[in-house]
Amino acid sequence: MAIEDGSITPETYPTANGMPMLGLGTWQNTDAEQCAESVRTALEMGYRHIDTAQAYDNEEAVGEGIARADVDREDIFLATKIWISNLASDDVLETARASLDRLGVDSVDLLYVHWPARTYDPEDTLAAFSELYEEGRIENVGVSNFLPEQLEEAIEICDAPILANQVELHPMLQQPALREACQDHDVEVVAYSPIARGEVFDQPAIQEIADKHGTSEAQVSLAWLREKGVTAIPKATGEAHIRDNLESLTLELDQDDIDAIDSIGETNRKVDPDFAPWN
Repeated sequence: MAIEDGSITPETYPTANGMPMLGLGTWQNTDAEQCAESVRTALEMGYRHIDTAQAYDNEEAVGEGIARADVDREDIFLATKIWISNLASDDVLETARASLDRLGVDSVDLLYVHWPARTYDPEDTLAAFSELYEEGRIENVGVSNFLPEQLEEAIEICDAPILANQVELHPMLQQPALREACQDHDVEVVAYSPIARGEVFDQPAIQEIADKHGTSEAQVSLAWLREKGVTAIPKATGEAHIRDNLESLTLELDQDDIDAIDSIGETNRKVDPDFAPWN
């Protein structure tokens, strides 16, 4: 059971096309023991979605956390990402299998193209993803940081269906055009940095809503994303933050709350490398 009052259970955990709508992000969780314990804690608390990446340098620790947890592997939605140096077809195949070995699993539920950059070539890269899909090494193909036109191109080229586009998304970077494009193509949106690296705590509209509901600003941001049909993967390491994020699943915002967050005029992108497609 996820929360002590039993209001969130594996049976009531919200999902989007089979993907649990709240996951544990592990970016920058590079201390192996801390990472493994964060994953174990989250899973035993009730989380069912874990997100990592080759570039995070913690796949082995994530795998250790999964192994420690008293949760069946088949009940866990596990995602990782191929880094931009490894997107040539042969490199995708080789490094994806290495990721599976580090994670200690036979397959992952979702494998992303981390960025459409450097060695990414749509036909070459996605052919390898389709091959892994056909082999049963990945259950779903994902893309990350793709603009609408890149997403549409990937959908046309990839033989395997594309489940999700993982992007930075939070109340200060609402991405309405991108969300609409994903909806038009039946692609789920997964939000990284869903609390804007803590900046939602200082946003007056979110503070007011948190006070109104007697909850945290993080929960408000995560609940708003869920209301928009977006899956969130906030990073958390300590038990208190892991639990606080999970309890966002019990928070129901009203229309006034949603309208107030929708009206935040601020735009603040937190992740903006030179190789990003919008630069």
